[in-house]
Amino acid sequence: MRVDVLVAEIGSTTTVVNAFTDLNTDKPVFWGQGQAPTSVMDGDVRVGLQGAIDDLCNKKKIDSLEYDDMLATSSAAGGLKMTVHGLVYDMTAKAAKEAALGAGGIIHFVTAGKLRRTDIAKIKEINPNLILIAGGVDYGERDTALDNAEMIRAMGLKTPIIYAGNIENQEEMKLIFDEESGEQLYNVENVYPKIDDLNVEPCRKVIQQAFEQHITHAPGMEHVRDMVSGPIIPTPGAVMECTKLLYDCIGDLIVLDVGGATTDLHSVAVESDKVARIMVSPEPKAKRTVEGDLGVYVNRYKVIESIGEEKLREECNEMGIDMDKVLESYVAIPKTEDEIKFVERLTLEAVTKATERHAGQIRYIYGPSGRSTVAEGKDLTQVKYIVGTGGALTRLPHRVEIMKQIARHNETGMLLFPTDHAKILVDNEYIMASLGVLSKKYREAAIKLLEQSLDFKFPEKKEEGVEIPIYMKAVEEEYEEKVQRDEEYRKHIEECEAAGYDMTAFKEEEPIGGANSRGPAGASADPAKAGIEAGQGLQGKWATNSDSDGTQGQYMGDCTHDCKHCTRRNCPNRVE
Repeated sequence: MRVDVLVAEIGSTTTVVNAFTDLNTDKPVFWGQGQAPTSVMDGDVRVGLQGAIDDLCNKKKIDSLEYDDMLATSSAAGGLKMTVHGLVYDMTAKAAKEAALGAGGIIHFVTAGKLRRTDIAKIKEINPNLILIAGGVDYGERDTALDNAEMIRAMGLKTPIIYAGNIENQEEMKLIFDEESGEQLYNVENVYPKIDDLNVEPCRKVIQQAFEQHITHAPGMEHVRDMVSGPIIPTPGAVMECTKLLYDCIGDLIVLDVGGATTDLHSVAVESDKVARIMVSPEPKAKRTVEGDLGVYVNRYKVIESIGEEKLREECNEMGIDMDKVLESYVAIPKTEDEIKFVERLTLEAVTKATERHAGQIRYIYGPSGRSTVAEGKDLTQVKYIVGTGGALTRLPHRVEIMKQIARHNETGMLLFPTDHAKILVDNEYIMASLGVLSKKYREAAIKLLEQSLDFKFPEKKEEGVEIPIYMKAVEEEYEEKVQRDEEYRKHIEECEAAGYDMTAFKEEEPIGGANSRGPAGASADPAKAGIEAGQGLQGKWATNSDSDGTQGQYMGDCTHDCKHCTRRNCPNRVE
């Protein structure tokens, strides 16, 4: 038997192969799937790969399988361990972290500012596969990234380096990480080129390239590289690629992947106009978060701790489940009815907690002018589809009901969660990661296969934005009130100016301690006033001819001689 493409997903514990045929036709076919334990510990991942192919052959009752192309995703080397080093955490460090997570990297350490001795010790302990240095907007601060680069080179780790900071530093980075350093340097566009501007996609692509070079160091992977005709990309990065492909077809969405060790959440969504007005910092359009403590098997006790052991025991008693017995018998994949119910409860907690950590929220800030509303984090209110992939959300009986609970979890109305309008879709064939890498070469076929796996016909054009949630009405009303107040204030100033008043002071920003550019030393300071502080009396237009009684008058340069309406009570020329 011969197929068009065989996609291998070489995981840390399991290797899966997915076979596809008729990819160049209008009706591509997902032909079959085989799996076997990953054989990294045996010294050669090809053993597990061949085992998965043999399993597929047994299922299809054929003797052998041939293919035109082989593509691959992998996390067999334990994922791509990364450390990220930026200038300010809420800016460049955060942007660099977003780029790394979206590409499939596993962030083990993030620093902001100049590296300290304790930071260097931590990096040595982690021994990362890749180091990402950022910092400084373009043509801004330079020294921090350069100092950090010098310290990292002095460590002698021979680790590949990605520099994604101020572009003025790129040539100096080449001098620091020269051939003698033994560290390969990737210069890439700045992840934070200017204030409130994220640019993470170029960095993501380079991280995936670096991953492909790194992954070949896993035992046997150098031979797989010879077998594979396309790129080898991180499995989470492949899911992100598939998520972006889905966005092109159906619009704003999130993809949830609940696994035994972690829960990944991928979102591709644009914030609503209402939220954009009050955002305190930018968020990437495509975002991925990895919750390392939310796994329904390896980290099940962490999830139980999140729920609360006493509360979970009460819920188990209500369902007629012996919690201790289930925990003793449950191994990786739930088999009995009690185990399935128990894992469904863990999955619900993982889904809601992961969404809560991924999504942003509305906050109130109180200041001299009263209460104002701000938004922090990723806005998911415009999400139209919630997609489930991974073992738990493609195999559990109540997977759809679990994902519907996301919108209902927003009890306070302050979380920027998807609403009840979001439709639930399930990756029934569990092939989103394979389709992510397949889309690099067979985009149209990947789209049609997605329709089949999701059991959903994509609309001819993406739907418009979701109706504004009820709890966002207050934000909109507050904004409209502010716009109205500003407009009324502007009209009042115009009316006063039409009546002859000088309203310049009311149109300009109030100086704050001389610190801003409009203060006494700023661009809008009046040079004619300079003599006042110097003790030289009134100067220029502020000095007028003496009046008949010998006293010095006041500045009358803008006088309209309309004394009935004038507010200058001490004017020497005033006529009551």
